[in-house]
Parts: sequence; structure tokens; C-alpha cells
Amino acid sequence: MTSLHGSDEIFATVEASPSRRVIGVSLLGGLGLMTLYVAMSSTPGLAWQAFLLAVSGGSLWMGYRMWQATAHRIELTAQGLRCSDGTEIIRIKDLDVLDRGFFAFKPSNGFLMRSKITGERCWYPGLWWRMGRRIGIGGVTPGSQTKTMTEILAAMMVERDAG
Repeated sequence: MTSLHGSDEIFATVEASPSRRVIGVSLLGGLGLMTLYVAMSSTPGLAWQAFLLAVSGGSLWMGYRMWQATAHRIELTAQGLRCSDGTEIIRIKDLDVLDRGFFAFKPSNGFLMRSKITGERCWYPGLWWRMGRRIGIGGVTPGSQTKTMTEILAAMMVERDAG
């Protein structure tokens, strides 16, 4: 068995397919436009109108952020996971737990990781997020890509722990 360490070769990628990307952003945009319509047409009071406007603005902003974030992809190299914009997600040496279980608090079609070190909060809607030591991969990504990535990550963790 050859070692996976020492190269910058990309072993696996996770990216949103164009159709999933459009569907996810369209749903958020549709929610934003629908709540904006309801807020402007008929509300029982000023407080409800303010609430609906806040939901509308939040949904439209989330759709915009998702469109930007899903233009990127996640790459797995021998050193760890990184985003295609250069953001380091986690190093293999810092990976503590890989959770792909059914009851894990994880993104849709994705998996959850826990790092040995605390990282800066980061959020790429529909692709990945990090809060402290927890990192979630997935969202509008295909399950087949994330499953392949978790299998390779698990093998890399076994190799790391054995060496």
C-alpha cells in the first residue's frame, strides 16, 4: 500500500450540481418573495409585517449567499480538506471524529467531523460550515460524493493512527 501523504493530489471532491444549486436558491428566493408579498398585501399588524419583512430579507440574503457558496467545491488532499477558494477546512492530523451516522446532526447528504482544535466560525450555505470544533459537510451536494469522501477520510484516519 502506498502512502497518501506528501502530495497535493486531489483524492475526492464534493460540489453542488447545477440543478441542486438552482433548486436550493430558487426555494429560498421563492420563500423570500412570497413572504414579501404577504407582508405588503395583508398583515394583521405592524409587528407581523416587520416579522415577515425580516423573514423575507433573510431568505433572499440566504439565497444570495448560497449562490455564492455553491460556486465552490470541497477538495480532499493528503493534507486535509480545503475549499476551492483556498480556505482550509480541516487537516487530517487534526481530525478527531468522523460521524456519518443516521442520527448525527449533519447537513443533508453529508457528514459531520470534529476537530482536535477549535477553528474560526465559517459558513458556506449548502456546502459546509464550521462552528468551533464541529464541521459539517453537505447540503445541496450529492450523497454519492460525500459518501466517497467519508470512506477515503476514514481510510486516511486509519493510516494516520497506524503510523
